[in-house]
Amino acid sequence: MRMGRDKAGIALAGRPLLEIMLNKLRMLGLRARVAGLRASVANADAEVLRDAHPDCGPLSGMETALGNSEAALVLMLGVDLPLLETEFLFWMLERAATTRAIATIPRVGSEPQPLCAVYRRELLAGVTEALSSGDYKAMVAVERAVAGIGSGGMDCFDTERVAATSAWRSTRPAHWQFMNCNTPEDLALAAALLAGKPFS
Repeated sequence: MRMGRDKAGIALAGRPLLEIMLNKLRMLGLRARVAGLRASVANADAEVLRDAHPDCGPLSGMETALGNSEAALVLMLGVDLPLLETEFLFWMLERAATTRAIATIPRVGSEPQPLCAVYRRELLAGVTEALSSGDYKAMVAVERAVAGIGSGGMDCFDTERVAATSAWRSTRPAHWQFMNCNTPEDLALAAALLAGKPFS
């Protein structure tokens, strides 16, 4: 069973998921903005950006963020990833600045995570083109957009392998950090992990 409502306002450990993610961005010293918010969320004070392509999924939020950013690098975070740690996010931002890749995307297991990634603004045209053509799959759109730019490339790195080198300090394994809170069961598991409680 899914949540049945907008996840941004759903509480984890007494705080809305959106507030948790906004605090992570502020801890990194970044300007926190929200794309595609459907309803206001208590204690989550941030500029809300309107999607040019509403109801087209996360790719529309990506377009909105890239189109409204003054910065060369844009950190994209899905609201349903509350276990991400700021030390990892800081490390990923530094990696993106160093490599100058168009897209810096972590991979967990064999799965890329395009909704926890760093993108350069040059990606905007390709994302808009994908939305206009009706192709809403984020990773496919990013791959095509990067290929179309022709320079900079994509840096898709193995999170668990890099974490094993102690590149950043972490309190939980990488695969737990990328757990999506899509169901009430996911939310209960995330709460147990945050509290350090045992779980089955």
